[in-house]
Amino acid sequence: MDLVGVVASWFSDPTHWAGPNGVPARLAQHIGISLGSIAIAAAIALPLGLYIGHTRRGQALAINLANVGRAIPSLAAIAIAVPFTQMIDPSLGFNLYPTVIAMVVLAIPPILVNTYVGVAEVDRDLVESARGMGMTERQVLRGIEIPEAIPVIVGGFRSASVQVIATATLGAVYGLGALGGFIVEGVAQRDDGRLFAGVVLVALLALAAEGGLALLQRRLSSSRNP
Repeated sequence: MDLVGVVASWFSDPTHWAGPNGVPARLAQHIGISLGSIAIAAAIALPLGLYIGHTRRGQALAINLANVGRAIPSLAAIAIAVPFTQMIDPSLGFNLYPTVIAMVVLAIPPILVNTYVGVAEVDRDLVESARGMGMTERQVLRGIEIPEAIPVIVGGFRSASVQVIATATLGAVYGLGALGGFIVEGVAQRDDGRLFAGVVLVALLALAAEGGLALLQRRLSSSRNP
């Protein structure tokens, strides 16, 4: 049987769609880990990016942070975090927490850079006009800069989401499971159906995130430039 047939046969087996190790459960786990990691990264990167973009201060810091985040291999970040997270929680500290930490490190750079670039590139004449009308700095940021920068900011989330979804599979090396579990198990068991089914599922999820956020970004851009 060819590879396509093997993968199709794996997907058609109802036992692969039930229980805690079935496709729906692992898909939900993968989405939950990805969303949680992006949310934590956003809580760190968004305020910092808004501050840098609005004040034009610390741009070198943002660039350096982004470069450091991109330079650290995710698998290495997980391995570095494991000894520390295991001391905090022996059960989840070996797989969940280090994976989330690695994904947060991966997601911060695109969100941070796109946020500060988007805000910094807002038309200065528009910003100065708002200030001349008596708007406070917070009102300028909320009422002018953020709405104008939203498409660029969403672009940062788009990039971060695809990277996190694809790279979260590495957590399975440490026993996390999720969709990466199918890939690791497939390699260990020499089961091509399971291996490539995991690859297909991760690819489809990443494409869905990319497509959905690309559509949102396009619509936001159109609304800003009718």
